[in-house]
Amino acid sequence: MSTVAVVGATGVVGRELLDVLAERAFPVDQVRLLASKRSAGQTMEALGELHEIREATPDAFDGVDLALFSAGSDIAKALAPAARKAGALVVDNSSAFRMDPDCPLVVPELNGDLLASHNGIIGNPNCSTILLTMALAPLHRAGGLARVVMSSYQAVSGAGAPAIEELRAQEDAERLGEEPIANVFPTVLAHNVIPWVAGVQPDGFTVEEHKVRNETRRILALPDLPVTATCVRVPVWRAHSEAVHVELQRPVDAAAAAAAYDGFPGIRFWTDRFPTPRDAAHTNEVHVGRLRADPALPNGWALWAVMDQLRKGAALNAIQIAERAMGISVGA
Repeated sequence: MSTVAVVGATGVVGRELLDVLAERAFPVDQVRLLASKRSAGQTMEALGELHEIREATPDAFDGVDLALFSAGSDIAKALAPAARKAGALVVDNSSAFRMDPDCPLVVPELNGDLLASHNGIIGNPNCSTILLTMALAPLHRAGGLARVVMSSYQAVSGAGAPAIEELRAQEDAERLGEEPIANVFPTVLAHNVIPWVAGVQPDGFTVEEHKVRNETRRILALPDLPVTATCVRVPVWRAHSEAVHVELQRPVDAAAAAAAYDGFPGIRFWTDRFPTPRDAAHTNEVHVGRLRADPALPNGWALWAVMDQLRKGAALNAIQIAERAMGISVGA
């Protein structure tokens, strides 16, 4: 049994972490809910009981075995070293440590062997990166990746509770004939799409697009892999989607390409129809479909992939990391 702290417990990913811990019967002796000073003293249900929320401070990790962070990079940088010093294994869902060469960046189905050696802090990748690398891995193993072009269609849940409420308010406003208001996003998302996820960089790509490129290279151990991403926010609640085009190093025929996906851990491969965000919501798998040869590229392939970004894109992947790093054999 273990003492588990969830930092950012009141957020959408924090709540999902608690749900996944319960569903997978993770061996928790005590759960410690940590959040901002504003939430401290309130109560919240977790693992079937009411718990008082504590302020996330450096001394809140005494006796903690596992600290699951989902409170942003500033909080992670400030508190993760304190949690590690107190003896906890830290799995961080922010971007704080993802490119730190001393901290593994892990999707357990792909590079879980890195968890055999770590310094106490492990990075949980960006949700769009998890979806992309899982969708790429079977083709990479079959024919070697030469180039990747991806367009994402990202659910509002990826921007947190305020974004979810904003979309809901915008939809309500439009039904009532009122003018919808945008605060979280640069423009109205209801009945719209926004080709912007996080700030634009000097090269014209967004922060999210840089994360996808850099993290994909790191997870797949392909530091020079050409990756071009266009990340788009869409008015979908939970599940991200991606249209992916790849060029392989070696020819792979249709039967071999399909066989690479069939039975791959963590993937549901669709052959009868295409998966949608509604199909993926509240599921743990990465759903891959519309796999087809791309005649525009030498050794080219195209596919469609969908994933619940709160599950495999955040909470589930973090807990899978903890299970493997701690030698815990639970879940499904």
